[in-house]
Parts: sequence; C-alpha cells; structure tokens
Amino acid sequence: MRTSTKILIVLTIILFIPNLFLTKYLLEAIVPTGNGFEFNFTPLAWVSLALQILFNVFFTILFIRFLKTQRLSNMIFFSLAPLTLVYGVFMVYITAVKNMTGITAESIRATLNIQSQENSYNNFLWAGLATLIYLVLVFLIVLFSCRPLSKVEHATQKLGDGRMKNDNFKIGGGKQFKEIEHSLNKINYNYKEKENKLKQTNLETQKFIPKQFFKFLGKSSVEELELGNQVKKNATTLFCDLKSSTNISRTLSLEENFNYINSYLKVVAPLIKRYGGFIDKYLGDGVLAVFSKPQNAIECAHAILRAIEVKNKSQKELPAIDARISINTGEIIFGIVGDEDRKSPTIISDVVNLASKMEEINIYIGTKLLISKQSLNELPQNFDFNYRYTGSLSLNDDVQISLFESLDYYPKSKKEKLKKLKNKFEAGVRAYNEKNYEEAKEIFSAILKQIPDDKPSFVYFNKASEKLKDH
Repeated sequence: MRTSTKILIVLTIILFIPNLFLTKYLLEAIVPTGNGFEFNFTPLAWVSLALQILFNVFFTILFIRFLKTQRLSNMIFFSLAPLTLVYGVFMVYITAVKNMTGITAESIRATLNIQSQENSYNNFLWAGLATLIYLVLVFLIVLFSCRPLSKVEHATQKLGDGRMKNDNFKIGGGKQFKEIEHSLNKINYNYKEKENKLKQTNLETQKFIPKQFFKFLGKSSVEELELGNQVKKNATTLFCDLKSSTNISRTLSLEENFNYINSYLKVVAPLIKRYGGFIDKYLGDGVLAVFSKPQNAIECAHAILRAIEVKNKSQKELPAIDARISINTGEIIFGIVGDEDRKSPTIISDVVNLASKMEEINIYIGTKLLISKQSLNELPQNFDFNYRYTGSLSLNDDVQISLFESLDYYPKSKKEKLKKLKNKFEAGVRAYNEKNYEEAKEIFSAILKQIPDDKPSFVYFNKASEKLKDH
C-alpha cells in the first residue's frame, strides 16, 4: 500500500469522527416549510458542510484507488453497485412521495412540482431524468473502466506487426491491466532480445555467408536459407592465389604460418568487399571471389596486386608473396548444398573450373593477371583498360578460350613499353599458335631486346626455340 493511501485513510477516519457529531447541525440548517426548503446555516453547520465535503473527496479518492486494485469485472461491479442502489432508492421514493405524509414529503413535492394530480406526470419526467443520468453515468463508468482495453488492442496489434520495438507499453487502468501491461512489456522485451540476437546472428553469419550471397538468392537472412535453394546468374569470378606461401609455411610454426597467411588475407578481403564482390571460398593460401560486374573484378585485381606489393615491402623480414589472379565471366549457380544438419552456400559452375585452369597458365607464362575473353566482352565501352592477348586455353571439349593479360598493374614506364609493343607481342603469339616457330622466335627476341624482363615474351621465346630444336 502506498504511503499516500495510508495518509488518506487516516485523514478519512479523522474526518468521519467529528462528522458523526456535527451532521445533525447540517441537517438542522435545512428546514422544510411545506412549500420547499429554507437554509439557515449556523457556524457549526458550515463547519459540518466543509467536513462533509472533505470527507467525501477523500473517500472518493480511496474508493477509486480501491477500484484500481480490482480486476475488471469487480471494478465494474463495485462502481455500478452504489450508483444502482441510489438510482433504485430514488425511483422508489419518487414513485411513493406523492402518497407520503409529513412536512418533509410536502416540501419535496413542492420542490419537484408534483403536488397535485394534474401535474403528476412530473413523476415520470423526474424518473426519466434520473434514468438518463443513471445511464450516462453507467456509460462513463464502463467507458473509463474499459478504456485500457483499446490500448491493449492497439498494443497487441503493434506487437503482432512487429512495429513496437523500442518503446514500453502504457496501458493504465486497474491491477488486472497492470499485469497485462507487465506481460506485454515482457513479451516486447523478449521480442526485442530475440530480434537483436537474430541481427547479431545475421551479422555473424555474414562473416561466413556474405550478404551479397543472400541477394543473389533473393533472401534476407540465414533463417530463410533452405537446402536446395539455387539461382543461376551471370557473374564474374576472381581467383587469387598467393604463391610461395606453401614453401614459406614449411619454415614457420603453425601459429606463425597462420598469422602470416592471415596478414595477407586481411589485405585482400576488404578490397574485394570495397569493389562490390564477396568471397565464396578461402582456399588456404588463396580466395575465390564473385563479382556482379567484370570491371569491378578487374579494378579490384589491380588494387590487390598493388596492396600486396606494398605489404611485401613492409615485411622485409619475411619472404615476399607472389600473387596471381585470374578472372572469368559466365553463368554461375548460387546454391545451398549439404544436409539438414549442415548447410553450406557455394557456387557451382564451369567458370570456377576454368578460373583454376587459367591460374595454371598464369604461373606457366609468368603473368600476374589473366582475364578471359568472356570477361572482356562484358566490359562497358567506356571502361579504360590496357591488355594484350597471351594465347588460348584448350578445354576438354576442344573449345578455345582466349586469354588476355592486364598491362595496367605494371609500373608506368614498363606499361608504356608494353603498350607500344602490344601488336608485335600478339603477332608473335599468333605466329606461335599457327606453328610459325621461327617467326615467333624472331618477334619475341626483338621484344626482349627492348624489354628484357618481359617474362611472357621470354617463355614464348624459349618454347619456340624448343619447338625448332624438336623439328
């Protein structure tokens, strides 16, 4: 019980005691005359009136507080019971007063104007007025008592729609509604906790399943992923291999090897994300990334090669990493594989296998960034990009895939030389492919005189020389 309630109870009891003795003075001040009532208030009558008003105010406040401690059904009952009792007594009295004797009855009849048989219809008017007042009061009491129900309805609708997330419910009303308010706020709190955990889970999941993967599947969260979900889209893969890390790992402890590889992956991964791609797989000392646009993949590849070069210079105490990248474009199936106990997102396509084969060519001819013709065909016309044809890759079904080396990752001075000799280099490659080994050897020999460190030219020169020796 609240302290204010205790104080009100004490004050009400204190007021009740003098009212027992002073009420008679208040009644004596109201004098029936037969034609109405006269008021002759003495000082004690005024004191009694003031005490009566205070007593009724305090009692009403206590009664309202009592009602708020009741359940809705009890609240309505205890509110209407005294009102109904007063209404019933009034209706009985108004009906019987015209037949009653005594000066008080005469005064009441005079006041209500129901003294004669001719105006007895005033009984019905007063009864109708009393009934109207009674119904209005009943309506107000029920409206006030049930007002929290509309708030409960509104709150449950918001909670059901997921629109109530940050605020607490304010229901008001009696004890029963306080309990409902507490329960709704508890449900809302649990809902927010669950939602926060789900958000955290999705954030954690994005570390393993990129949000771009969800977009490709048309999903928004990990809970929506189902085994067998798949979608076919045209996309570009970027295969980045960090060469020499295998050899380095043999000389490092497990912890040193882990930190060494991670130090480079921490350089590569943010760049892939920055250029709009996502990593599908970590392949030990490399990554397989996916991009929706080939130009983004090419720009990302240039950024990776430059960043790794800077990283190598900053770690002079460790052997340098030699990064090689291959880029290819084609249809890819994005899907969920595995079983119900363990689901894994992945991409499935010949494009991925081709990227791996391109990486072998990358190593063989000494290039750092190879791009398939399919990727070049998808580039916008205004994309500024320097490249040269480096040969073709033969697939099992005798399909030839033309490969091109990016020249833009080379230092500016070397890039300018390679651009000037681009046509000559490509003529040498075509001569080699057409088995004109003597011509190819002469072309690459001339290129090497101007650019001695051009490894692809050196490789083709040696291959042409070997072919001539075999013949």
